[in-house]
Amino acid sequence: MGKWIVGAAWPYVNTIPHLGTMIQMLSADVFVRFLKLMGEDVVFVSGSDEHGTPIEVEARIRGVDPKAFTDAVHNYVINLFNKWLIDFSLYTRTESEHHKEFVREFMDNLYKRGYIFSKIMVMPYCPRDKIFLPDRFIEGICPICGYESARGDQCDNCGVLLDPTDLINPRCVFCNSRPIYKKTKHWFFDLSKLETEIKEWLLNHKTIGENVKTYCFEWLKRGLKPRSITRDNKWGIPAPFKEAEGKTIYVWFEALLGYLSASKKYLESIGKKFEDYWFNPETKTAYFIGKDNIPFHAIILPAMLMASGEPYVLPHRVASTEYLMFEGQKFSKSKRIGIWIDEALKIVNDPDYWRFALIRMRPETKDTSFTWREFFRIVNNELNDDIGNFIHRVLSLIYRGFNGKVPKPRNILDIDREFLEQVKKCYEEYVVRMYNAELKAGSEKILEIARLGNQFLNRRAPWKLIKQKPSEAASVLHILVNVVRGLVLCLTPLTPNAASKAWVMLKLGNKPKSNELKTAFDLILKPGHEILKPSPLFKKLPSDFLKLVNELISRARNEVLKERPEFVK
Repeated sequence: MGKWIVGAAWPYVNTIPHLGTMIQMLSADVFVRFLKLMGEDVVFVSGSDEHGTPIEVEARIRGVDPKAFTDAVHNYVINLFNKWLIDFSLYTRTESEHHKEFVREFMDNLYKRGYIFSKIMVMPYCPRDKIFLPDRFIEGICPICGYESARGDQCDNCGVLLDPTDLINPRCVFCNSRPIYKKTKHWFFDLSKLETEIKEWLLNHKTIGENVKTYCFEWLKRGLKPRSITRDNKWGIPAPFKEAEGKTIYVWFEALLGYLSASKKYLESIGKKFEDYWFNPETKTAYFIGKDNIPFHAIILPAMLMASGEPYVLPHRVASTEYLMFEGQKFSKSKRIGIWIDEALKIVNDPDYWRFALIRMRPETKDTSFTWREFFRIVNNELNDDIGNFIHRVLSLIYRGFNGKVPKPRNILDIDREFLEQVKKCYEEYVVRMYNAELKAGSEKILEIARLGNQFLNRRAPWKLIKQKPSEAASVLHILVNVVRGLVLCLTPLTPNAASKAWVMLKLGNKPKSNELKTAFDLILKPGHEILKPSPLFKKLPSDFLKLVNELISRARNEVLKERPEFVK
């Protein structure tokens, strides 16, 4: 049994997550559920990213205190993640005391070890609002791609990391004033000291992913330069350095340390040692992120861990996706383009449908567009027809033809053995794909198994064999019910509620146990094992769903407005 720390990128709680954001949280959850079924020891953490300028911008616009704002959104989002069946070991927040203490101690250690230095710099300052303009307090034209709404920390269009002084024609986001420039003291993390180590680590890494390596080496071409880790804003973790009064730690540096602080808090709560995981060279860490977050997780996080002087395990896997679009457009809160995760469950109220469909649309190799037509096809054709019908047909044949008891095999033919071998080969590929965090590719293997099952079922026609060759029918259905068991195990990480329902129908308990996936497609269900009366696991979306979807969206948006915190309505 191996140890794993799995983290999902911490979502900003300046708004409700949309489907594109949910991809990372859901992917991590599916991966974690898979690992546990394979018998791995897994800690799964994430939390609300509350600090920094994005939150302060939202709070200032609404005229509320940032803490009141994040308290409300954090609690609302936790409830939504529960409804989406995201099973964290700990979902915490950057405003928690254990996180703030961990960050300050970690940064103070880097400072003492000579990786953090201070210098006077010139920064944009809004004379009207009388504030410095870091990060999202300022916008302007990207100097790399010309995007007109680049922020002071990053360009959303080309992904390049920026400093506020890099922007062309900058403006204050609060009053649109052109800033002046004033001197201020800031503290910097000296990434340049670690450039050689980072390059060697990336070059020799076997599991981090070629897309991540390519992105990082493009970034490294410009050379690693010191990056400011303090900001002139009030909302955040106070910097622990001497003469740093009024400065806070840059949100990205402190949020990355959230994976460590959260897992430390969780492990201590269950009587385990943080060091037994994070200092154990056999522990594997995996991070589920969007491609815009690659440099933070594959360069800055490992650099901080290297600089600490402690034997922290470096990222084993950085599972980065491309962007999920919405009907061909970027998700946009201001333009109301997209679906938010509270709205989604009002439109179709079964989280299993959303979980399965989003993994099937997961943008693993290229930007992918969520479309209602594709959602409809996945739910009705793949989830219901391919998977659900296969399971229901097999269990119904056993319930009706053999009094609900697994029949005894008497005459297994070569055709039956060949089918089982095909299924086991798909299962082996499924396991490889899932361990590689290629979750969409893993879901393809689930479908392949279900389709093989349906083809075999139609070819062998056990409903006819029951009357003509009952001993042969018994052999066919003995194999098929065990394939159903294996299919349910493979499906469990994606659709936990439906899989649990199937597990109950198989009279195997409430849900599969740890390590049970390793026995998928073994002939575990023995002759005489009873099953319950089967019922369908899924049902189709109505035939007029696509015609009605705009009406359903409108109704859902009206409903969530009554439930959302006042700040995000």
